[in-house]
Amino acid sequence: MKRLNCLIIDDEPIAREGIADYCKEVSLLNVIALCKNVLQAGHYLESNQIDLVFLDINMPIVSGMDWLKGLKDSPSIVMTTAYEEYALESFNYNVIDYLVKPISFERFLQAVNKVNNYYIHKVENKVLFLKSKKQLKKISINDILFARAMQNYIQVVTQEETIITHMSLKGFRDQLPQNDFIQTHKSYIVSKYKIDRIIEHQIIIGAYKIPISVRLRKDVLRNF
Repeated sequence: MKRLNCLIIDDEPIAREGIADYCKEVSLLNVIALCKNVLQAGHYLESNQIDLVFLDINMPIVSGMDWLKGLKDSPSIVMTTAYEEYALESFNYNVIDYLVKPISFERFLQAVNKVNNYYIHKVENKVLFLKSKKQLKKISINDILFARAMQNYIQVVTQEETIITHMSLKGFRDQLPQNDFIQTHKSYIVSKYKIDRIIEHQIIIGAYKIPISVRLRKDVLRNF
């Protein structure tokens, strides 16, 4: 999945910087600007494709809630506020989550995962055609668990079946969304969204155990 362009809107500098620091820890997020009010944010919305806004409620000039009510075709919104009483009302709009200050990184990450899942389901479910046993097999990219190199072939394991096709692992990966799959080993690539656990030098996906090479371990862990 592509990185999500974000705006952070809060009249408190410390609060803005705190959310920005959290965003730096998540490779999915790309902060476009830190704004002290919604009027300043309007400029960035007009000139950039914004996917996600971290929005405070109580701000001078125009409150976050009033701004949200008048916003058409709004990006995804995560509220960041010290006031719990607006939570129910906020979900009448395009609000994915509601974070009450002080915000822990763990709670912030839960909100980001909700946004990520929202965009995954929003994106059209793309398919690939793989040649196998003298026929073309159609598979959904979202169903792929992992792929394994086998000399001149690859084994593609999905939620429903295993397909063997004459192709290089690199050639297969070039057909996949760049940010959705990770190479864990010279012979393996896996779907980030299908990983259940990471244990030492293995990725666990259901009953499958996929190795993580020493060379690629840092790159794998950087994705989480």
